[in-house]
Amino acid sequence: MARYNLLLPSMGESVSEATIVNWLKQPGEVVNTDDTIVEIATDKVDSEVPSPVTGKLIEQRFQKDQVAQVGDVLAVLEIEGEEMNSINDGVVEETIRENPESEEVIPGLEQLEKNDEIREEPAAKVTFGDTNRFYSPLVKNIAQEEGISPDELENIQGSGLEGRVTKQDLIDYLATRSQQGEKTQATKQESEPLGTSKTESPAVSVSGKDEIIEMDRMRRLIAEHMVHSVQTAPHVCSFVEADVTNVVNWRNKVKDVFQKRENEKLTFTPIFIEAVVKALKDFPMVNVSVNGTQIIKKHAINIGMATALPSGNLIVPVIKNAKELSLIGITKAVNDLAGRARNNKLKPDDTQGGTFTLTNIGSFGNIMGTPIINQPQVAILAVGAITKKPAVIETEFGDMIGIRHMMYLSLSYDHRVVDGALGGMFVRRVADYLEQWDVNRTI
Repeated sequence: MARYNLLLPSMGESVSEATIVNWLKQPGEVVNTDDTIVEIATDKVDSEVPSPVTGKLIEQRFQKDQVAQVGDVLAVLEIEGEEMNSINDGVVEETIRENPESEEVIPGLEQLEKNDEIREEPAAKVTFGDTNRFYSPLVKNIAQEEGISPDELENIQGSGLEGRVTKQDLIDYLATRSQQGEKTQATKQESEPLGTSKTESPAVSVSGKDEIIEMDRMRRLIAEHMVHSVQTAPHVCSFVEADVTNVVNWRNKVKDVFQKRENEKLTFTPIFIEAVVKALKDFPMVNVSVNGTQIIKKHAINIGMATALPSGNLIVPVIKNAKELSLIGITKAVNDLAGRARNNKLKPDDTQGGTFTLTNIGSFGNIMGTPIINQPQVAILAVGAITKKPAVIETEFGDMIGIRHMMYLSLSYDHRVVDGALGGMFVRRVADYLEQWDVNRTI
């Protein structure tokens, strides 16, 4: 029989590790091709690792809640055959003979097994299992060797993706820890009321009527991300009320024909996104991010769309290069990402690289809101419910009162780089594009 090493696959740009969430197959079980063996989680997306071969699972190299790096061996399967070529890049096969005396030694296999043991050793030493933040095995190993406790590690501000602590962050922290020990303790005490430090669990109600619910992994990540955003960016909000009667009437006229022709539902979200993309082209300094004292002006316009999940959590899949898409293309991207998000089929790369976010709070009947910026972006737009209202209509014969479809737009922006004038002009421009919608437009 031969052995097949199941590796942690590449999961998109800037994603280098994943946490083992759940093993769906146990040692001794038969695994068919495309069967899911293990569920994994990155910063925001839960994914599945299927088996590309048929065989029997004989070994799990990682335990639940351990972190694996891309390319690590997650599991070993026993498969048919004595000798095989590589099935995919990075996969290593070893042949096991029925007769031990005639076992064939594969060059480099002994060293590979030693390397696997070396890779796994840091994970065995890690004692940070109770922390709510994700750290790479390298960061955990350095922290352990330098005597940095989990509580102390949680109070180090990270410069990596989603605020993660990097190796350089730890090196910088260690270099200044002796001089800033008192400051670090004070910062920790100040931040505890905001929920960024680990606190003792509340006592269970004696009456038994209160229910204590532990946050799941995604909710902890959302909480950490939101607190980090509020602490990083001074939030300012601007509001505009838009007359979207033309949009409503146009959509009502074309939606049935569009669905029959394209087999896609035409919702309001793609229309809003198209208006946002046009406004970002007009005001490119809203399509930026901040790196210290540097403003990074983004060439691509990648629109994140906040999506509520059946679990009650929130995820933000990203429409890449939205300025290159037609309204049909945006519609298909919106429907595809929303559908895969609700069915837990998003890939890690689907949530990366956003430059601006839209959240449709009107789908819950809300008329306006003040959303929190999705770091490292500098603005987020909330669109409220469309409601019928009496409004003044200017005509060539004078003003008159009519029933109009009205909607509030709420823009939250980072006042470090977006001032009130820019933020106000941007949200007004989005409203202008919606109000000036061509009712005779073909799609």
